[in-house]
Amino acid sequence: MPRPDHHRRRLLAAAAGAALAAPLAAFAERYPSHPLRLVVPFPPGGPTDIVARPLARQLGDALGQSVVVENRGGAGGSVAADAVAKSPADGYTLIVATVGTHAINPSLYRQLPYDPVRDFTPIGLVANAPVAIVVPASSSVRTLAELVAQAKAAPEKLPYGSAGNGTPGHLTGALFESAAGLKLTHVPYKGSAPAVTDLLGGQIPLMFDPVQSVLPHIAAGKLRALAVSSRQRAAVLPGVPTVAESGYPGFETTAWWAVFAPARLPAEVAARLAQEVERIARSPEFAQALGNLGVHPAPEGPAALAAYQKAEIGKWARAVQGAGVTLD
Repeated sequence: MPRPDHHRRRLLAAAAGAALAAPLAAFAERYPSHPLRLVVPFPPGGPTDIVARPLARQLGDALGQSVVVENRGGAGGSVAADAVAKSPADGYTLIVATVGTHAINPSLYRQLPYDPVRDFTPIGLVANAPVAIVVPASSSVRTLAELVAQAKAAPEKLPYGSAGNGTPGHLTGALFESAAGLKLTHVPYKGSAPAVTDLLGGQIPLMFDPVQSVLPHIAAGKLRALAVSSRQRAAVLPGVPTVAESGYPGFETTAWWAVFAPARLPAEVAARLAQEVERIARSPEFAQALGNLGVHPAPEGPAALAAYQKAEIGKWARAVQGAGVTLD
């Protein structure tokens, strides 16, 4: 039989727990009471906007409050990610995180001002897009096997372009070099647009870049896609094989977008946001809003996102190490 003092302590502990839970429950009931900020860690007009704007519109409808998209570029998305990490954990500031901000940057930058796991609450994965391996339509290379043969015949002689050091295109190229046992020469550009311009003009013979950047030129017959880096073929390029089915089983990389909040978000608020974000990501309206640009819905809840992020951090760390690139 428990002693009276022990019983009294248990009652006091239970009362204290109930006292703490009551304000949280009340907070969750009236959440949200004013507009939310959805931070995009890049300037307007990029692929992250393709995901963020329909998501903000639908999330606002679901919550009964406007969700304002705030574009905040700088340092590969790190400026925005750091600002969100340091924001109040009240459910009113969210970020559309990318594979860069929450998987690549920890290995790429020597001094990252935030921890992509410890400083955030995962809400949900919402979309992804494969990297395409493309050549000019005039190129004699028609398959990935032919590209590999050409590269192995002249090690380090074949250049490939990307949107810049540490981007998904660059690091997918580095992972492919490792998988295929070859050496290419990386040519970094300041964004996809100038790299695609040089590819179309014949200044470079090859490029690795997320499919949405090169898709219009593939559709116009100016570029040829040799393969895509996703596990399954891209719906917008059904005739293009994956790298995995081209002789490299298990090869997979994607650019991806997910919603995170600052760490220590109240559980009730996190659950509400996760429920709404996953429902939106599964909706036909969201898929239609993404359009036929190569960005696909990829709905996953908080637990699946956390596990996926952990695996992605490890995979991209190996890619960064293989590429031998770090940024200040």
